[in-house]
Amino acid sequence: MKYIIILGDGMADEPVPALGNRTPLQYARTPHMDELARRGVTGRLQTVPAGFHPGSEVANLAVLGYDLRRVYEGRAVLEAASMGIALREGELALRCNLVCIEGDRLKNHSAGHVSNEEAAELISFLNEQAGDAQARFHAGVSYRHLLVMPGGDRRLDCTPPHDIPMQPFRPALAKAAHPDALQTAERLNRLVALSQEILPHHPVNTKRRAAGKDPANSIWPWSPGFRPDMPTLKALYGIETGAVISAVDLIRGIGVYAGMDVIAVEGATGLHDTNYEGKAQAAVKALETHDLVYLHVEASDEAGHDGDARLKVRTIEALDARIAGPICEAVRTWPEPVAVAVLPDHPTPCALRTHTADPVPFLICKPGLEPDGVAVYDEYAVSRGKFGLLHGNRFIRELLHADKQL
Repeated sequence: MKYIIILGDGMADEPVPALGNRTPLQYARTPHMDELARRGVTGRLQTVPAGFHPGSEVANLAVLGYDLRRVYEGRAVLEAASMGIALREGELALRCNLVCIEGDRLKNHSAGHVSNEEAAELISFLNEQAGDAQARFHAGVSYRHLLVMPGGDRRLDCTPPHDIPMQPFRPALAKAAHPDALQTAERLNRLVALSQEILPHHPVNTKRRAAGKDPANSIWPWSPGFRPDMPTLKALYGIETGAVISAVDLIRGIGVYAGMDVIAVEGATGLHDTNYEGKAQAAVKALETHDLVYLHVEASDEAGHDGDARLKVRTIEALDARIAGPICEAVRTWPEPVAVAVLPDHPTPCALRTHTADPVPFLICKPGLEPDGVAVYDEYAVSRGKFGLLHGNRFIRELLHADKQL
C-alpha cells in the first residue's frame, strides 16, 4: 500500500464572525475532503505536546510521529539541512526572519512577503556589514533565513515574530534563559539593532517603500538549536522510501533528517499563489516510486498570520479542488491502493494571527477501514470520529498500520 499525507499548514481555525461564526474550514467548499471523510475515519490529533511552543517544526515532527523530547532542536537546524548547510559541532543555528518594524511595533513577520531576489540582496549586505567569524547569515526563501553562530549558547528565550504582530518588539528581544547565555543574547540584540540602522537605507527597501510595500528593515533571530539526532522514518516505521514536497525550508529539512527525498516544484511559493497543480502532479508522480509522500501546503497558514479569513477560505478551497481532488482521481484506479490522510499541523486563527496548541482535525481514508459516519471534514465534525483524540505517534501508526490495529 502507498500513503500520502496532505497537510494544509495552519488550516484549522476558530469561528469567525464575518463567516457566520463558522471556521474557514467549515465555510469553505471542500467536496473532495468531505468525500474522504465520508469514506474514511476521522478524529483529532494533539500535535503540540505540553511544554512545547506551537511552532510548525514541533507540529510537523509530531505529525510524523517523532518524540519531541528526544529530537527537538528548534526549526533553524531543520532549515539548515534543507539549505544544504552542514552544521558543525558547537555551531548554533537560528531562524533569522526579515521583518517590518513600524515605530516601536513589529508590523509583520514577513516584511510584506519580501521576494527571494530582494531578500538575497539584503542578506548579502548584512554579511558584508555585520557578518564575521561569530555570526554568518545564509539566504533562504522570502523572509525565512538562517543565522549561524559558532560557540553560541542555545539557552535563550526567543519570541517567534509571528507571535507579536502589531505589538511592541523590544520586550520580545532575545533574553538569556541561563547566565552563560547572556553573551549570546546580547550579541543577537546588537545584530538586531545594527540591522535596523542599515537596512532601511538599502536600495531594495527604498524601492519597496516607493512601491507602497513594507520594507524589510530589521532582522529577527529566533528558534536556536544545534544539529539534532533524528532517526529516519525507515528506522522508526519501516518506510523504505519517502518523499516530501513543500515550498518551505523547514519542512524540506524535516524530510532530509527523516530520510525522505526532497522534491522541488517550480512555482511553489508558500503563499496563496503557489503552484497547486504542480504540487499535485509531483505528488502523484512521487507515489509511483515512493511508499509515503508528505505534501505540505503553506498558504492557509500565511493567510491566518495576515488575519485574512476570506483569503484563508480561498486557500482551503484551492487545496481541496486543486490538490486533494486531482490526487484522489489520479490514484483511484491504481492496482496498488493508496491511503490518504488530510490534516493541518496546528491552528492559525485569523483573529489571533498566530499559532495555537489546540488539537487539529484529521481524516484517514484507507481500504479496510470502516467509515465512522462523519460526513464532513472540519474542526467540530471530526470530534465525533472513531479515532477520538490521539497523542504522540498514534496518528502515523494508525495511518500506516490501522488495518492491524482496529
